[in-house]
Amino acid sequence: MTHTGGFQDDDFWTEFHDFLFSEQRHAQAEQLLDTSPLLSFPAGARVLDLCCGPGVFTVPLARRGFDVTGVDLSPAMLERARKRTADAGAEVTYVRADARAYEAPGSFDVVLNMFTSFGYFEDPADNARVLRAMYTALRPGGTLVLDLAGKELLAGRVTPPKVVRRGDDVLVQTDTVLDDWARLRSDWVLVRGGRVTRATLVWFVYSAVELRRMAQEAGFGRVEVFGGFDGRPYDENAERLVLRAVRE
Repeated sequence: MTHTGGFQDDDFWTEFHDFLFSEQRHAQAEQLLDTSPLLSFPAGARVLDLCCGPGVFTVPLARRGFDVTGVDLSPAMLERARKRTADAGAEVTYVRADARAYEAPGSFDVVLNMFTSFGYFEDPADNARVLRAMYTALRPGGTLVLDLAGKELLAGRVTPPKVVRRGDDVLVQTDTVLDDWARLRSDWVLVRGGRVTRATLVWFVYSAVELRRMAQEAGFGRVEVFGGFDGRPYDENAERLVLRAVRE
């Protein structure tokens, strides 16, 4: 079986869910919300988790008393998020929507976009539209936190292929640089129960300078870049590219 529709292919999210959203990743989200100065928000803040997936951050945010809305395009991921929310006894508003078109002007104090959920539209203008939608969703003074694997970090991780095992299942990921480092293609091969499933994702990768410029062009002010959720500088010791920006 081969999935070529990438993030718009709902079967892809179902097939690869356990590798993309392991319980370890859920636990990591809990830890980050407890410890990160970049994820410390005022009590009761209205938070939009854009591209929320199965609720990795959405659910623990709601459990901490925030007024949370999760938006995703995948029905399968929203179904999982709703179940996890119900199991946690939390309350979240979930909306199925395209990130480019979601409209809720001035409705949120915080917008989150986590775990490299940005840059997947084929037209660069569409990725810019997503940033503009984030800007529009924030009230004046509201904050965007956008987390991804920066181009500088990916440069040292493209080779060799990555092999991940979960029980008897094996995932092999091979990354290829495209268009002079404008984009990256990931080819995935999953071997599960004697069945082989293949998938391909292509997305734009951004340096800190490029992402900062895009945020400013979308209207954001006070744009800051960090190398991790602990607030470290974006330098040779960076673990992630975390952008924080304010709608002024």
